[in-house]
Amino acid sequence: MKKFVIATVALAALGAAPALAADLPVRQPAYKAPPAPVIAYYNWSGCYFGGHAGGLFARKEWNDAITGDSFGSHDADSWLAGAQVGCNIQVSGGWVFGIQGDYAWSDADGSNIDAFGFTNHSRVKSLASVTGRVGYAWDRFLGYVKGGGAWERDEYDFAFAGLTLATASETRSGWTVGVGGEYAFTNWLTGFIEYNYYDFGNRTLAFTDGSLINIDERKSVVKGGLNIKFDWGAPVAGRY
Repeated sequence: MKKFVIATVALAALGAAPALAADLPVRQPAYKAPPAPVIAYYNWSGCYFGGHAGGLFARKEWNDAITGDSFGSHDADSWLAGAQVGCNIQVSGGWVFGIQGDYAWSDADGSNIDAFGFTNHSRVKSLASVTGRVGYAWDRFLGYVKGGGAWERDEYDFAFAGLTLATASETRSGWTVGVGGEYAFTNWLTGFIEYNYYDFGNRTLAFTDGSLINIDERKSVVKGGLNIKFDWGAPVAGRY
């Protein structure tokens, strides 16, 4: 009888074991966060062309090339308007490198009466440059600096008592540096504002009456404009 009871208890225990195991909680795998979404940023790579307008502020200093006598100085200020073309390439992160050429027309005009009673007159007719650009982009905004070579077309004359006595003209070379910001309104249209400083140094000009006059010039230009961008790249993935 005792053996029968022991066997019955053992069989009952064996039958209950699977049920107890089924009631035990199942360990869930550790939570794994989903991957961070990839954010697409504007790509500045590509070429562009456009137009600009602004103000030109030049300072002209006249001196006798032989005696060194000063003929005074004057400002030649006015508007300018022109066009530009260039290309950019965006590399790792937000760094952007480019090259740009621009040409503008102007009507900057200025004069002064020197100590000898002569009226010295200068005009800046055009301004051009070829510059390299280095910038850093925060998505659709690009801040940049630029620098390179510059050229301008100038005309001069001096007069006495309203009578023009001699004239001269030149295409002058120099250098320029600048800083600016550009924003991409769409994938193909951007707008910019920039400041440029130009140094054209000192040049000796031969006037039509045989006079040799040294003219020293430096100028500033503030301008804004629009660019049409084409052949742009795909959006840039990641964070700047």
